[in-house]
Amino acid sequence: MAFWPIVIVKMREKLENILEKVYLKPEQADIAYLLSLDDSRQQEEIFVFADKVRKKFVGDGILLRGIIEFSNHCRNSCFYCGLNKNNRKLQRYRLTQEEILRSVKFLAEQKIKTVVLQSGEEDGLDSFWLAEVISRIKREFDLAITLCVGERPQDDYKLWKNSGADRYLLKIETTNEKLYTSLHPQMSFANRLKCLKGLCDLGFQVGSGNIIGLKNQTLADIAQDIIFFKSQDLDMIGIGPFIPHSQTELSGHGHGDVGLTLRTLALTRIVCRNAHIPATTALASLNKDYRLQGLRAGANVLMPNFTPMDYKELYEIYPGKKCLTEFADTCVSCMAQKATAINRYIDYSRGDALEKKVEV
Repeated sequence: MAFWPIVIVKMREKLENILEKVYLKPEQADIAYLLSLDDSRQQEEIFVFADKVRKKFVGDGILLRGIIEFSNHCRNSCFYCGLNKNNRKLQRYRLTQEEILRSVKFLAEQKIKTVVLQSGEEDGLDSFWLAEVISRIKREFDLAITLCVGERPQDDYKLWKNSGADRYLLKIETTNEKLYTSLHPQMSFANRLKCLKGLCDLGFQVGSGNIIGLKNQTLADIAQDIIFFKSQDLDMIGIGPFIPHSQTELSGHGHGDVGLTLRTLALTRIVCRNAHIPATTALASLNKDYRLQGLRAGANVLMPNFTPMDYKELYEIYPGKKCLTEFADTCVSCMAQKATAINRYIDYSRGDALEKKVEV
């Protein structure tokens, strides 16, 4: 009978050592091993370690980023995304400048200091039109502006930066080039990397991220993603579970595992320490809302949706999206309650990129 407690202590010691090793010198094999640990006690130890790192490097504040999904047009045919150009059942839309500005005004009235302008990757997006939107937001509301509109020429990125955009999100989705190519017809992995570099060169605060549970994705792939995030010195990292959409090539593939998604989030926090990491809406859109677990595993950002009600349901990257019928101010109140429930607080600052601390 005395044997088993000794084994448990030894296993615990081993896990603590590996977590410390990954914290100080992350290696793909160690990260992949930790990702494989689905025992509830081991998972909790990973989450507790990540939460301590979160507290030390980014504090207890939970940042709010207000999202406005201004267009669901897309030129791509990504196998996992409901906005893909082959989805003929989707009603397409684009917001006008005035519709966007009304949403931004409502967002600013909630004391949120960052707006995220997000769309599909569309050829019809006029770069000068978006530059004017950016300029007007800066002039009228003085908010931090994050763009998430995909791959564009470097001249567009420069125009938007000069117009006042502060940040740019461009998710890599997977760093396995073969897997990336299989999921993104007629797209280039090399160009994705080129765009990320171009954004960094222009001085954007840059974010990327991945999807957990893609078909043919391995634990080694996810571990490689985390190493990539570290190598890119990213300011923001978005991690969410795959959720299948009926109008995609992966419609029959199961959704991403919640535990694995949370472990990925936690290990990303341990490795990338200072990055702003959201508990994504996708985490809330499975069989229940797992954003609280995400916050406990190292996340420090929540993203209320300020897309006008008439359009929210049309930005269907995946089905069952959370908070489609709630008004954004209700979501903000809900998020404040979540913060209180875990002894954290809503941080209404801009939440710019944090200085990278060197820990030895």
